[in-house]
Amino acid sequence: MFSSLRVRNFQLYWVGMFISLIGSWIQITAQSWLVFELTKSAFLLGLVSFLNLIPVFFLSLFGGVLADRINKRNILIITQNAFMILAFILGYMTQAEIITPKLIMIIALLNGIVMAFDAPSRQAMVVELVGKSHLMNAVALNSLAFNSSRIIGPALAAILVAGIGMYGCFYINGFSFIAVIAALMMIKNGKPDKINTGNSLLKDIKEALYYIKDNRIMLILVAIVGVISLFGVSYVILMPVFARNVLGSGVKEFGKLMSAIGAGAILSTLLLAKLGDFKNKGKFLLFSLVMFSVSLILLSFTRQHLLAIAVLVFLGWGAVSATAIINTLLQDMVSDRLRGRVMSIFMFTFAGMMPFGNLVTGYLASVWDVSNAILFSGIICLVFSVYAGIFFPKLRSL
Repeated sequence: MFSSLRVRNFQLYWVGMFISLIGSWIQITAQSWLVFELTKSAFLLGLVSFLNLIPVFFLSLFGGVLADRINKRNILIITQNAFMILAFILGYMTQAEIITPKLIMIIALLNGIVMAFDAPSRQAMVVELVGKSHLMNAVALNSLAFNSSRIIGPALAAILVAGIGMYGCFYINGFSFIAVIAALMMIKNGKPDKINTGNSLLKDIKEALYYIKDNRIMLILVAIVGVISLFGVSYVILMPVFARNVLGSGVKEFGKLMSAIGAGAILSTLLLAKLGDFKNKGKFLLFSLVMFSVSLILLSFTRQHLLAIAVLVFLGWGAVSATAIINTLLQDMVSDRLRGRVMSIFMFTFAGMMPFGNLVTGYLASVWDVSNAILFSGIICLVFSVYAGIFFPKLRSL
């Protein structure tokens, strides 16, 4: 289950990133609650998330080109330092009581710009650390770190907000980046510092796009990620509104709801890590997509806190299983020369589509209500999952 952690470089990277991710989820939870307390607006919750992710849509493909040209470890050292500085700035402005929704939006936008260059290198670096034989296990353990932090972070945030205030949560996130920066500094990476392709940035991007276009299976995998990101996972930004307006819950209960998503994700990643390079990934992917979609639909009808927690566990399970399998399949198919760019396309569809989904979902929640917005998302995801399974039979045989 933990075979890839025997590789020293990946072990260093995983531990450092795990600590940093806990800090990030502390900040995400505190910031969501801060925005809602300042504005009482579901639309502005969606707008902040939109600004945090929209740079990925415009810049991640360029980040992928850099990942194929420059040492990925060096890129990550720069981006993690930038994340740390932005967290400290947000903490100071909140402590000084000069924070406003507009300033939060600016910080969110700057974080998004950094993420556009961070994410492709972070995704593509995994196979360099562990090799293809441990790829499925390493991707699953990365998801385990992300989703374990999704449980720990919000739970800590719920306690810390009451104890040291929201600004304290932002400071803690800033300090957490020291762990991953130190880990990256200790990693011995034998890859060259610079690879000169002789092409322009746009030509390199075009090459990767045609590479995906000409591979029917890779194209549908990327399309699935895009649809789920556009219409599915945006439910997360509505959770503060869902917790307060639908369930009548406070910040502590909100933290439990967010942790439930992480609990389902952890169950999924442990299973995938145990299975390793298993057969029937395509069928498992389709099953996960249907589970995710049906869980969204069930959540829209939920009015009790404990029942919502149970549904969110299945939601987290389905979403993480699907994205982890797609990530692994794409990395297994692509050549090393194009890995950074293909993973930037993965991030383009995964994170780049989220801001539009968040904006639309936030708008629908303000015009209709939160439950109907979630129901709409679930129906769209279910229809597309069934379409992919029927019209792409090769997907089932992967």
